[in-house]
Amino acid sequence: MEERPPIRVVAADDHPLIRAGIEAVIGDEPDIEFVGGAASGEAAVELFRMHRPDVVLMDLRMPGMGGVEATRAIVAEFPEARVVAVTTYGGDEDIYRALEAGARGYVLKDMLGAEVLNVIRSVFAGHRAIPPEVAARLAEHTPRTPLTERELEVLRLMARGLSNPQIGRALMRAEETVKVHVKHILEKLDTDDRTAAVTIALQRGILHLE
Repeated sequence: MEERPPIRVVAADDHPLIRAGIEAVIGDEPDIEFVGGAASGEAAVELFRMHRPDVVLMDLRMPGMGGVEATRAIVAEFPEARVVAVTTYGGDEDIYRALEAGARGYVLKDMLGAEVLNVIRSVFAGHRAIPPEVAARLAEHTPRTPLTERELEVLRLMARGLSNPQIGRALMRAEETVKVHVKHILEKLDTDDRTAAVTIALQRGILHLE
């Protein structure tokens, strides 16, 4: 029987220890080969062009071009690219953003062991790979009712502690208009409290602390 070539993998993460950890996990597998690491989204795109790997492990949060933008750029240029999002963020909105950008799998960094190897092999075989823990988080908020861009702007200002009049001045909108946006935000996040809305948004990955 002809021996199959190994699955060639690139890892993009701005933390050298994470890249080294992924390389170490992969290094013991005869059917998977680590071919390079990138510390930014821009470098990940260039590395993909150079090596055309079978699978890319893509961190979502990197300085400059983030993992979602890098995934979108790679898939736009190479539609058959297999990208797996790897992140510490487990909110359903983080997952949706990665999948909508073209990722075929999603792994949390605390799963970087046997689970990531299973995901690599599954995605290489043409499947979508969403571990049960991640799928459960998606199921909690199905059907999905995303916030509009304007509602996200209002929510970010709410997270900074601004009142409705202050938000109106910041966005150059009438206070009554802001009140309508806040009402819709609370309804979509299933709460009647502004502070709770911000907390829920952080937990779900709708907002991130910078």
